[in-house]
This record gives sequence, structure tokens and C-alpha cells, in this order.
Amino acid sequence: MSMVVAAALLGTVTWATAQGTRATATRPAAAPRDAEAIAAQQEKARLADTDTILALSNDGAVLYANDNIKLSGYQYCSQAVALADKGEFRQSVRAASKALHVAQATNNPDLQAMANRDLAIVYSYSGQLDKAEEFARQALVYEAKDPKLVVGPANKVIGDVLTRRGNYAGAVASYETALANSSERYAPLVQSSLVNALIESGDAVRARQLFDQLTPPADPQLAAQLERTRARLLLAEKKPDEAAALYRQLTTRPVGTDSGYYQLWAWDGVARAELARGDKAAASVAVGKALSSVDGVRSKFRSEEFKMGLFSDLQQVFERGVSIYSDVGNTRAAFEVSERSRSRALLDAVRGRARVSDEATATADLPTLQRALKADERVIEFHSLPDRLQVWVVGPNEIKSVSVAVTRDDLNELVDGFRNQVLRARRNTVVNAEKLGTGLLAPLNLPPGVRLIIVPHGPLHYLPFQALRLNNQYLIETHPVSVAPSMSIAVQLAQTTPRVDAQLTAFGNPRIDDQHELPGAAAEVKEIATVFPRNNVYMGAAATKTQFREAAGKSPLIHVAAHAEADQIDPLYSRILLANEGGKQNFLEAHEILDLPLQRSALVTLSACESGLGRVATGDEVLGFTRSFLSAGTSSLISSLWSVSDDATEVLMTTLYAELAKGRDIQRAMQAGQLAVLKNPAMSHPFFWAPFNLIGNWRLTVGS
Repeated sequence: MSMVVAAALLGTVTWATAQGTRATATRPAAAPRDAEAIAAQQEKARLADTDTILALSNDGAVLYANDNIKLSGYQYCSQAVALADKGEFRQSVRAASKALHVAQATNNPDLQAMANRDLAIVYSYSGQLDKAEEFARQALVYEAKDPKLVVGPANKVIGDVLTRRGNYAGAVASYETALANSSERYAPLVQSSLVNALIESGDAVRARQLFDQLTPPADPQLAAQLERTRARLLLAEKKPDEAAALYRQLTTRPVGTDSGYYQLWAWDGVARAELARGDKAAASVAVGKALSSVDGVRSKFRSEEFKMGLFSDLQQVFERGVSIYSDVGNTRAAFEVSERSRSRALLDAVRGRARVSDEATATADLPTLQRALKADERVIEFHSLPDRLQVWVVGPNEIKSVSVAVTRDDLNELVDGFRNQVLRARRNTVVNAEKLGTGLLAPLNLPPGVRLIIVPHGPLHYLPFQALRLNNQYLIETHPVSVAPSMSIAVQLAQTTPRVDAQLTAFGNPRIDDQHELPGAAAEVKEIATVFPRNNVYMGAAATKTQFREAAGKSPLIHVAAHAEADQIDPLYSRILLANEGGKQNFLEAHEILDLPLQRSALVTLSACESGLGRVATGDEVLGFTRSFLSAGTSSLISSLWSVSDDATEVLMTTLYAELAKGRDIQRAMQAGQLAVLKNPAMSHPFFWAPFNLIGNWRLTVGS
């Protein structure tokens, strides 16, 4: 499957979104051309997104002006580094932006270099590799008073970026430049990163030579990281017996209050060593011990791993568990590990910075989940592994495991390619929708007509499954479709609010400025309000954050037709743009949503640009609006995957709400709304009818 489908769709563009705008009304007669124009407009917006040097320096000027106590530029740099080390990425960017503003205002090239260096570091920590490299190279443009404070760290960031892209030869060269220009204190960190890059590149001989020259760090955490590198080197030297012995020693090594974290990685290392020895049974036992300690490990950002060039992620342990358990035929264990990985990803993303309910991270065992399913319901759960895509189809009485031969890298390209074709309303979208459907769904042998609850993983969160085709039909034509962050969450949400009152609160076309006017959104809200006589509608200047907070948790149905922006560096700062208050722009950010009492708001619809987008974590889900609303108590969420057409959205939403008002469940109502757009010849392309996802409780009904 990988080779056939990939060959059809390779060579497409990447699509990281930082900011978007809801599309203006499209004329049905010129639908494909309008879609092309909208896609071009989106690309232009992305090139001028919020995280360019110009935009950041402008943001820094505003933030600096608002500071009651103004610091020096170098103090802001210190703040930026400290915040980055704690994992407060957006706050770190804001501090560095203030330093950038001060540097430009005082024409200080040394401070310019330092501010760009700090921006490079925080973007590297957050996984925004293109931005990290851009700012690192910009830092090298300026003449620093002490080059070792800039040249070494900037080149190390470039080496880190190249390592994570798999360009190990380039990474080695960058680390060598960094090493030649580093302070005595910084050099050991660069050396460790160089050793790890050499291990990855396959040059174990040189890695050993450099490793033996390293002096063990005094810091116990850095020393523990170095021992992990020693064990990795033994594996690279094809000495799995010695590696297993060292890893087992590390399972009992104390490392202060964080011992559990390092012992977890030690057991994961034992599993890798046992795999290298060809003993999958022993590897299965070892990975089980690693996974058994995950829940006790504190969620925090660990900058020391980046400093030592390891770039580890707890999701790697989960994916090793999924892979090993699948290989040994333990389907239930593999599925339950996948479920746990999704819960952990949320905790690791929030890291104690916002309230997360126990329900939002709860998982259940497979039999419990199966008992909650009805005869006509199937859950399709995906887990993207480096070498394949693992899929489970779960029904009330059975679970089927399928391995699809598509690598993670190929899957990324396939999703990017298909989305790009949909966004541009390409004619060959239908052909490739058939190829993707054949590759991803045909092997599952789904019973005809059953309800599908899809649990995506990695890039699949950005794939409109309803637009895939099987046997010359779109999936939405043959199956009601919804998605969920995990099966545990889906089942829990489906059981909490089966039926709610027909009472609507809607926010439309919040007044910001002329550039952000959404006349189509205003018309959409007025139309929807007629379906529910019991309604509260806030339009224009009345659609404020204050009013949203007031309405939160009081209305069963909340509809928001507005602009939204996804924050790629920190999903907790993704925001919905609401009406100005006090002469200033006002935003509802994702971390604020987590603190709202939304238990009585069963359905929230974000009829906004790309509201479903957030960063795809390595092992779990889209973080941002989706998890924020569900974690705050909402049981169903409707959000968009790309900029929407006003004409199509009005048809979809009015049909959906009309069906809800008749008593149909929300999954069937969403299917009806999408089919209503699809059946219009001028809007039959997936660009128009497929952007919205129903997330969470698929059984929700409205009315008595």
C-alpha cells in the first residue's frame, strides 16, 4: 500500500498553520476557482504569519510598552531562556520579542544576536524546526561582543534541527562548528550532542572516541543522560549483551526526585537491547515494566535532554509497547497501550499549567469499552509507528488488529498531499480519495452502514476521513462518521449527556475591525437562531469574551461563528477572536477554556477558520481547542480542518441544526448536513462539505 498510494501523492507541500481567516462567501458557479483563490490566500497568510522577525519585533514593542517595570534587553533574554527551560514556549517567545524590540530601538547588534539566539532555542524546544533554523541563522548575521555566547549555541540549534530531520551528516558538521566556538562550560553539551548524532549516523567508531574523552557532568540529571548515551553507543557497536547489562544497572540508579523518569528509560533500553538479541518475549516484559511506571512520572519539560542531544519523548515508549505487543500477538495489550498514550500526551502538553479533570485523562480496559458499544457502532483506532500504521477495529463483541504497510514519513506526505489537493479543489482529488480509502480503510472490511467513531493518530488528525472513498462512494455516503481523541474519552462522553434541551447561545461576526468582518457568519447565526426559538444571540460588538464567559456552562448548545488562530508553538495559546472590549482586541485562549465550567454545554460548534488545528503531538492528538473544550466538560465539539466557504457552511449548519431540532442524533445530523452540501453540484467537491469534524459524543440528541 505504501508504495502504490505514496507514488500517487508524493511531491506535495507542507502546511503548518499559524493563522487563518474564514473564507468570504463563494459564488456557486465559480466554486473550484474560488477554492483555488482561498488556498492561495491561505498560503499568503502563512508566509506572513505571527512568528516572523518583523511580527515578533512589533509584538515586542506592544508588550514592552505595556510592561509597568521595564527591564534591559539582556534581562529579557535571561527571562526567555528561563521560560524556555520550563517549557513555557509562548511566554519565552514574548520575552525574546521584547529583547528584539529593545535591540532594534537601540541599534544594538549584540542584543540582536542574543535575542535571535534565544528565539532559535525556544522554537527548537517546541519542535518548530524551520523557525528554529531561521532564527539561529539570523543570530549568526550579527556581530556579538562574545561570539562564544552566540556562535556555539546557534550552531548547536542548527545541529539539533538537522538531527531531528534525519540529516546526520549535516548535524555532525554543525555540531563541530559549534564545538569550535563554544565556551568551556558549554562545550561538553555540544560534545554529547555530537556523540549522539554520530551514533545515529552509524559512525560508532568515532562516537566511541569522542565519548571516551567526555568528563562526567556534576549535575546528576546530565550524568544520567550521559549514561543513557553510553548504553545507546553499546547498542550501536552491536554489543546488545553489554547494553542490556548497563540498562539493567540504570533501572536501579537513583537520580534524585526524578529517578522514576530515568528508570523508565532504562527499562525501555532493556527492551531495545532484548530486541537486538532477538528475544521478543524478554522485550515484551521489559517494555511492560517501562509502561507500568509511566503514570508515576511527573509531567514536565526536560530541557536537559535537548542540551545533551537526546530528544526523547515518552510517546516513544508507548509506541515501542504497541509495536512489541502487536508483534507477539497480544492485540488487547497493544490497543490498551495506545489508549494510555493519548491520555499521557495531554498531561505532558499541559504540564500542570492548566486544570485538567481526571475524566479527561481516564482510560478503561478493552472489555469495559466494548460493553459500552451498540451493535451498529465500530471504533477505528489508529497508531502511527515509524515503520507501519497499526489499526484496531473494535465492536461490542470483537477486536480486529490490522497492520498497514505505510511508514510514518510516508503517511505524513500522503496526508499533506491529499489535504493540499482538497484545499485547491483539484479534479484529481476524487481519484486520490479512492486510493487513500483503498489503502487505509479497505483492509478493515467494515460492515456496511455501521456508525464509525474514528480515533486518529499523528497526521491522521488532519485527514478528513469523511472524504475518503470506497467502492466509488465517499465514506460519509455510506457511514455516519465522528472522531474522538481516544476511545475511552468517546465512550465516557457518549454516556454523560445523551439528551439536552433545545436552547441555543450563538456568537456571530464579532466586531474587531473592517479586515475581520464576516457577513456570512452573521447570516449563518441568524438562520440557525430561527431553528431554536429559545436562543440568545450576540452579534458584532456584543459578541465579547466577557459575554462568552457569562454564557459558558449555562446553555446546552453554543455556536461560535468567528475567526480562530491555532498557535503552533504552544497549543494552549490557540485563540478565538471575539469582539473588542475597552478599545482593545480580545481573545479566548485555549488555556482559559480549560478553566470554564462547560459541563452543561453539551455541544460547542466552532464555525471558524481551522478551529480544529493545533500541534500534532508525536503520539497523540491535536492539542488546542479540541482537548480544551472536551476537558472543560463539553461532550460534543464541531470544528473545522481548513478555511471554510460561507455559502457551504450556511447550508451545512442550517441542515445540521434542523435535523437536531427534529430529534435526530448529532452523528446522523452531521451526515445530513454534509450530504446536503455534497448533493449541490456547485459544491460537490470535498473542499466545501468535508472541513467540519464532529468530535466526541456521537449519540447526543436535542429536545424532549
